[in-house]
Amino acid sequence: MGKLKEAFQQITAGGSAGLVEVCVMHPLDVMKTRLQLGSQFYKGLGDVFRKTLTEEGIRGFYKGIIPPIIAETPKRATKFLTFEQYKHAFQSFHGIPEWGQISLAGAAAGLTEACVNTPFELVKVRLQSDRSKTNIKTSRQVAKEVLNTRGIRGIYTALGATMYRNGTWNCIYFGLYHNVKPLLPTDPVQNLLSRMGVGFCAGTIASVANIPFDVVKSRIQAQAEGTQWKYRNTWQAIGLVYKEEGIAALYRGIVPKVMRLGPGGAIMLIVFETVNDFLKKIMD
Repeated sequence: MGKLKEAFQQITAGGSAGLVEVCVMHPLDVMKTRLQLGSQFYKGLGDVFRKTLTEEGIRGFYKGIIPPIIAETPKRATKFLTFEQYKHAFQSFHGIPEWGQISLAGAAAGLTEACVNTPFELVKVRLQSDRSKTNIKTSRQVAKEVLNTRGIRGIYTALGATMYRNGTWNCIYFGLYHNVKPLLPTDPVQNLLSRMGVGFCAGTIASVANIPFDVVKSRIQAQAEGTQWKYRNTWQAIGLVYKEEGIAALYRGIVPKVMRLGPGGAIMLIVFETVNDFLKKIMD
């Protein structure tokens, strides 16, 4: 019963963290995705902001928000729950130092998270890449189109790239945060500010490290159904983008990504720990 209660607390706290983070940071995710899909429409972050606002209004910044809102509860719940479970499991690996156990637990949680999240990412990217102001598709229409064309396999387009992306991000994010956390001051205010700072740094570093996988994930998932696909898999896509557009293209969208996942990393950890601690108090 104790393990079930603990799991419930982690699931609820993780889902809460995801919901808050996506609602606050989604406009930056839209701009990041559009920059990653190519430079033919946008010259930079300022340009994508102006054009989206002018051509589509405020609504344009919230295109594709329904899939992540629906996904963030199970996704973040999976992230935090599986991280805690993997962390406990890896503690029995005595040949691995504690910092390595935490990082491995983060990577494993990222791989698990990707299996839950890939279908929602696909729908989100398809919606965000649509620049039209009329005949806007719904999440359900996009999902149905993919299922009718390529079945379940189509819904998991770019699963490999998503696993590389999430595994890398979670490995660095959890590894850095949980290894630094014991060194933080014990004063409540200083501790909160320090945890926010470490969460921000962890999210930023993880975002810089995994963005090439994020770029090719977006490229693979944005390809239209019924056409000859240019990007077939993770490493073929990385090689092709590098060959045709240079190394800078693999880091396209890094500014809005860092602007989102730096603060987002801090938001998630603080919300998760706050809700988790609250649930422990009322359920004990």
